Amino acid sequence: MWGLLKPAKTLAAAQFKPESEGSPLVGNRRLLLGARRAPRLPRLKLALALGASLVAFGAAPAHARMRPAPALPEPAAAPAPAPPPKPSPEGLDQKAFYLEADTVSQDDKTELATAQGHVEVRYQGRTLRADFLSYDKDTQVVTAKGNVVVVNTDGTAEFAKELTLDKDLSAGVALGFSARLRDNIKLASDTLVRRSPDVTELNEAIYTPCDVCAKDGSPKKPTWSIEAKSVVEDKAHHLVYFRKAVIRVLGVPVFYAPMFWTADPESLSQSGLLTPEMQYSNRRGFSFEQPYLWAISPSQDLTISPIVSTKINPFLNLDWRARFNSGEIDARVGYTDEYEFDNQGHRVPGSDTTSRSYILANGAFVLNNQWDWGFSAERASDDLLFDRYDIRGVYDRRGLFETDSRRLLSQIYAVRQDQDSYLSISALDFQGLRVNDVNKAMPVVAPLIEGRYEPEGSILGGRLILIGSAVVLGRDVQVDNPTLPGMDSRRATGEADWRRAITLSDGLRIEPFGSLRGDVYNVTNATTSMAKPTGTPSVTAGRFLPEAGVDLSYPLIKQDGGATIILEPLAEGVVSPRAKANPDIPNEDSADFLFDDTNLFDPNRAPGFDVYDSGARLNLGGRATINWGDGMQARALVGRSFRSSPDLTLPANSGYEGTASNWIFSGSVTPIKGLSIYDRTELDNTSFGLRREEVGVNFMVKFLQGYVRYLHDNSDPANPLHDIEAAGNLYVTRNWGVVFDGTRDLVNDAWARRDVGVFFQNDCARIEIVYHYEAGFAELGGPSNSVQLRLTLATLGQQGYRDEDGR
Repeated sequence: MWGLLKPAKTLAAAQFKPESEGSPLVGNRRLLLGARRAPRLPRLKLALALGASLVAFGAAPAHARMRPAPALPEPAAAPAPAPPPKPSPEGLDQKAFYLEADTVSQDDKTELATAQGHVEVRYQGRTLRADFLSYDKDTQVVTAKGNVVVVNTDGTAEFAKELTLDKDLSAGVALGFSARLRDNIKLASDTLVRRSPDVTELNEAIYTPCDVCAKDGSPKKPTWSIEAKSVVEDKAHHLVYFRKAVIRVLGVPVFYAPMFWTADPESLSQSGLLTPEMQYSNRRGFSFEQPYLWAISPSQDLTISPIVSTKINPFLNLDWRARFNSGEIDARVGYTDEYEFDNQGHRVPGSDTTSRSYILANGAFVLNNQWDWGFSAERASDDLLFDRYDIRGVYDRRGLFETDSRRLLSQIYAVRQDQDSYLSISALDFQGLRVNDVNKAMPVVAPLIEGRYEPEGSILGGRLILIGSAVVLGRDVQVDNPTLPGMDSRRATGEADWRRAITLSDGLRIEPFGSLRGDVYNVTNATTSMAKPTGTPSVTAGRFLPEAGVDLSYPLIKQDGGATIILEPLAEGVVSPRAKANPDIPNEDSADFLFDDTNLFDPNRAPGFDVYDSGARLNLGGRATINWGDGMQARALVGRSFRSSPDLTLPANSGYEGTASNWIFSGSVTPIKGLSIYDRTELDNTSFGLRREEVGVNFMVKFLQGYVRYLHDNSDPANPLHDIEAAGNLYVTRNWGVVFDGTRDLVNDAWARRDVGVFFQNDCARIEIVYHYEAGFAELGGPSNSVQLRLTLATLGQQGYRDEDGR
């Protein structure tokens, strides 16, 4: 969280050569180099980095989930041999120093050596400046006074009115101390006391990474700062202690701790408090979450995030991360003991107080150069647990496979991959969180095997790919009748796919292709939707699917001033035997079809194996591209598909099951830097009525950053989708702005969710106050409203803070 004091560095002694025997060393701006002559004079331990050796008070932030988190350290490699010492920038030996002053003298009686007036000492790239510098041989104490400045090799600097160090530079005092460190960090204290090589203390200290001077040079209050009565670094125990610490925002105290501690920045890992989050909602009342990062070892940590609310019981979140030589694990869990409550925080009638929890975990490991394996574990005790407690990042991808929203996926997999082949073996288990999901009807997939192999060299002038797939699915109960035993199905597929590219001298590109595929299915406990009585012991079916075709394209290129224009007519012809509906083959992986620009020229548009595209078909279209350079361009695609006769095995609403498909349009344009517009449209093949349209704008211009997306989807007449979604930041001034994020349901003319707030951002902080609305679920009793305070402070509980000028 905060990193602190660095030890003083002991510097080598140097000797001065006198001008004459028995007289003091006196010079006018005399330049003296460290040497090993004149043995009768005392050694003068002038430590260049006296200030830097006193302290380097820097920020060492701790980080965790839902805030930028630091990567765990990579496994340590064998240390490289130390390079030979290099001469200093002044050409001196590593143990010599350079001294310059108006007057340099030594008193043989008092054995006191002094340098006065514009004193400057350089040692190993560091520079010390002061008005006065002295060394007492009897006490062996070094003292620097007056405008003491130390400039380190990394550009950081320390300042003091006066400092004193003992003979070993292991103890000392600095008065009027301040420092300018990396990441714009500033530090000041009345006194700095170095009690031993392991313990250093600052008294009446203040720390801030914010600007303390206005543009005209006048002083100003920092946006935020930490003031502490004392700050003590204990290097022996790798800890830093704060006593009577206050965090101030714009000079106003917002947090007080009589005592807390965090890790020494020189330790390999760092523990500490993270940025808290505060929220008020009608569902949980006032909620406060204070995460704490516990660095267990250099390769693992645990984030502990309790949430305390006024209306409901506390909820505890834990996030454990560990890195090993072969991989890493990230496991999130949460727990509470609570009844079910609605959006007003009221107990749901009939619910009992019970343990409620979740787990979201994943791991990935390397076995050798070709084999990897991994897993994910996702489970929740309640369908609405994540909604009630506002748990974020639930549906992120955590393994080889991913599922859609409001469904959890647990998996284990192994993958082998080399230059010519790919093989994956996995097992999957699902949990549905939707209202109508019946989890006992969710399939357990074990195993799922997928493989590809591409032999070296060309086959008949082209490339050949061999594809294999096998899967076993099991259910406890029937999908359409949960009182009956579930259907189990097994499938094995083998396929050979060949393609060749030929470009003629006139630019015509010809790509012939062909494939041979065979499927074998075995089904037990057939569903009532199949043409077998429910409970049929076992049914086996197979099919053979040959396919051949050719892709044709003829790109035409023209230069027009600074623009490059490409027009490309496209055609694809495909022939395969017509599919016949087979009631013994279930449709497990091809229930959802989407016909758009991404699969317009795919020979088989079915998303899975259970359904396939068949018959004689012709895909026609054209593509146009204009490129103005410097990232500015425009693209457009139009096309449709034809087939010799309707394919009754395809879904009735797929958009291409008839003899003529719907029309497909897509386009995008980037007219200026920071602005891009895209459109995807599907029109009915006869009426030209709008079936599906998606239009979006992404912008990152001077005052505005974000996106807008409009969706109108009538592909399912029983469940049309019509909404608009937008999110972004609008900067009103250099530091103040408005943040927005929301989705408007245009079918019901209501907000599905929306966030509206204001923010302040500068060089060292971002403060947001956001109003959040969510329509919610009927089980929660209506919509949810909340107000959230989001505070992000540079170097404090988050990493990589940047002041983005939105203008």
